[in-house]
Amino acid sequence: MNLKLTNFSTIIIVNKNQEQTKAIRVKTKHLDRIKHYITGTAGLIIVLALSIVYLATKDNKQEQEKQQLLSQINLLKSKLPAAEAAALTSNLSNNTAKNYIESIQGKLQKINDYLRKRGLKGFTTNDIGGEKNADAKLSDNEKYSLYDEYLGRLLNSVAFTPMGYPRLSSITSAFGYRSDPFESGSAELHPGIDFRGAKGDPVHVTADGRVVFTGWKGGYGNCIVVEHKNDFQTLYGHLSHIDVRDGQDVKTGDVIGKVGSTGRSTGTHLHYEVRKNGRPVNPVKFLTLNN
Repeated sequence: MNLKLTNFSTIIIVNKNQEQTKAIRVKTKHLDRIKHYITGTAGLIIVLALSIVYLATKDNKQEQEKQQLLSQINLLKSKLPAAEAAALTSNLSNNTAKNYIESIQGKLQKINDYLRKRGLKGFTTNDIGGEKNADAKLSDNEKYSLYDEYLGRLLNSVAFTPMGYPRLSSITSAFGYRSDPFESGSAELHPGIDFRGAKGDPVHVTADGRVVFTGWKGGYGNCIVVEHKNDFQTLYGHLSHIDVRDGQDVKTGDVIGKVGSTGRSTGTHLHYEVRKNGRPVNPVKFLTLNN
C-alpha cells in the first residue's frame, strides 16, 4: 500500500563548510514521539545512576560495620592476658585428649571382651608407647597420640580376623561330631558349619586375606581356601563356581564364589570352616560379636 506524503516529514541537514544540504525523510509519527523517547531514556539513566549510588552506599556501610566489629574483637583480646589465654587453650586441649583416652579405653575393653569370647588373645594397653615410655610421664596429648597409633594397629589386626557370615542364611549343620549322612550307624567330625542356599547364590569372604587354594579338594568338591593374618584360614566348600584365583588378595565382603553341591554333598549348601594354626575351630564363635 502506498503511503501518503503527509505520513512523512523532511529534515534538512546543512553543512556550512561545504555549503551543501542533505534531506532525510522521517515518518512524522516518530518526530511526534521523540519527546517520549528522550524522556524514557533519561528516566532509565536516572534509575541506573540511583542504583549505583545505593549499592556504593550499602557497601560502604557494611565495610564500616566490619571495621567496628574488628575493633571490638581486638579490644576484647587486649583485655585477656596472654598467659591466661594460653592456659585456657591448653586446659581445653588436655581435657579433650583426656576424654578421648577414657573413651578409647572403654572401647578397647569391649573389643577385648569380644575377642576373649572367641578364644582369642586380647589386647593390652601395656603395649601402648613401648617399654621405653613405661616410666615416662606423658601429657594427655602424647598419650592420645600413642592410643591412636595403637588402635590403628588393632584395627589392622581385626580386619584379618574372620568375622561374620559368608552367606546370610540359616545353618543346616553345626560344628562337631554328627552321624555320617553317607554311612548310617557311624559318626564323623564335621569341621565347619553348613549354610542353606540355592545354586548360584554368592559366597563372601569373611576377612581380608590371600587365596592360597582354588579347585577340587576331595569331599569338599570345588573349594576355596583363604589365608589371613593372625594364623587364620577360612575354607569355602561344595561350590558351583569359583570366582577368584590362587594368589589373589581379597577384601572382607568380596564375592569369591557361588553356592553349589559338588563333592561329598547331599544337597545344595555352603560348607564353611575357620582354622586357627591349621586346626578347625567352631565358626559360630566368629559369626557375631555377642558369642
